[in-house]
Amino acid sequence: MVARGEIARFWSLESLHMVSTEGTTESSALVDDNGSEEDYSYEELCQASSRYLQPGGEQLAINELISDGNVVCAEALWDHVTMDDQELGFKAGDVIQVLEASNKDWWWGRNEDKEAWFPASFVRLRVNQEEISENSSSTQGEERDSEAGKHRQKHSENKDQMRTNVIQEIMNTERVYIKHLKDICEGYIRQCRKHTGMFTVAQLGTIFGNIEEIYKFQRKFLKDLEKQYNKEEPHLSEIGSCFLQHQEGFAIYSEYCNNHPGACLELSNLMKQGKYRHFFEACRLLQQMIDIAIDGFLLTPVQKICKYPLQLAELLKYTTQEHSDYNNIKAAYETMKNVACLINERKRKLESIDKIARWQVSIVGWEGLNILDRSSELIHSGELTRITKQGKSQQRTFFLFDHQLVFCKKDLLRRDMLYYKGRIDMDEMELMDIEDGRDKDYNINVKNAFKIINKSTEEVYLFCAKKQEDKGRWMQACADERRRVQEDKEMGMEISESQKKLAMLNAQKPGHGKSKGYNGCAVPPPHQSLHPIHQRHITVPTSIPQQQVFALAEPKRKPSLFWHTFNKLTPFKK
Repeated sequence: MVARGEIARFWSLESLHMVSTEGTTESSALVDDNGSEEDYSYEELCQASSRYLQPGGEQLAINELISDGNVVCAEALWDHVTMDDQELGFKAGDVIQVLEASNKDWWWGRNEDKEAWFPASFVRLRVNQEEISENSSSTQGEERDSEAGKHRQKHSENKDQMRTNVIQEIMNTERVYIKHLKDICEGYIRQCRKHTGMFTVAQLGTIFGNIEEIYKFQRKFLKDLEKQYNKEEPHLSEIGSCFLQHQEGFAIYSEYCNNHPGACLELSNLMKQGKYRHFFEACRLLQQMIDIAIDGFLLTPVQKICKYPLQLAELLKYTTQEHSDYNNIKAAYETMKNVACLINERKRKLESIDKIARWQVSIVGWEGLNILDRSSELIHSGELTRITKQGKSQQRTFFLFDHQLVFCKKDLLRRDMLYYKGRIDMDEMELMDIEDGRDKDYNINVKNAFKIINKSTEEVYLFCAKKQEDKGRWMQACADERRRVQEDKEMGMEISESQKKLAMLNAQKPGHGKSKGYNGCAVPPPHQSLHPIHQRHITVPTSIPQQQVFALAEPKRKPSLFWHTFNKLTPFKK
């Protein structure tokens, strides 16, 4: 078992080498322009440190730290939005304190004031768990100044060591990432192309996307990164310029991430046949790849591009403003954060369109275009009273999406059943706050009211909320809708027509139609039936630490019933 203090300071799930007590690692394989590895074999690469965690040991190590009173923190890689009270919701970049980690898929942790379960693969442990306090206990009299000086010097040394840790983590994970990309290209794609009877060109394009372009790009990126890496004094390394130099190249990840859901679907269909399962496993064994399914390997580029801003943020934290690389690291962080933000947003929207499609199918009497033809996100929902020009009040349930506002009527007996009543185009609308009292246009007394006015036709819609707080939420939601539409336009955020059509087709299949409300029994969350873990041991090669496998694949989201009303649809909210 690795020394406890060593893990507390240096270990992270995404690190593929254990850092020694002195904070150094042996050099790893370098990659040339042709993608060949120099100096070290893959086995030697994985044995760069003789001290690593055995399969299943990472959870035990974390729990041992926690039981000894150490604070173990993790940073979120993805948004995790949930309706389950027993699960912990968070956004990418949030810091979660890990309280228990005996299960490899679900950990118990605290975020703000709430404690609950959360998926372990949605987070990464911090490289530097322990923050060195600048405050120190001082002695009385003449010793106080001397002790303070020693502690300041020690703090400076520790900060250099922490920067070294982050730099080494970036370098090590980058090297092993290249190995994974090479395995995919040479272990899977090359073999698939030889078997033309099993795969069409279109299928291979769907499954692997542009991963070969990513591999070529990452080789160049790593080569430049190695040039800027100071092996003797890693904390003096100046790697920020590499990210800025290649910032346009990272745009190729957008295409891959866009294609990834389709790749998962295509693989899922193929894996229903035994010959494909055996074929992909044979490819893995032939290439001597770690024991993880092909879909786990294909997820690594998606996760990698979202880890860059987290790594750069941590590097910036331990880079002083006097450091020659400070400005470049700061600029690189902002650049990679924008790239990851776009990809994370697209991923979130792709998850949302399936729910939106199922919602539309559940609405009785739907008319006109499909909701996904213009919208891809629900921003707010709730009940409002619509006042007609004749002064008639209509109680309706409203759903504010990007570009349009849909309103429905609840069934008198079955309150979970909704009937379509119409929609309003928000692109031509202007929001107006109305004071309590008599409205001049409608000649009636109103309370908690606001208007939506069509700038072209001057058509007016008057709405009243039950409470002042509800009115405020709707006013804010309408402003958010305009802002998000503008952001999507600036970021080039578009969901392809094929993905929209696929979502609608899936929603219309038997079993995906109208919901049964809350009468059915929900599937128990995975953490309600946790048992001691019998971990799958690594087969080829045997020397690879289990944390390499653990950090690659997201846990499967638990199935849940779909609901009709969107009054509490947290998954759609940012």
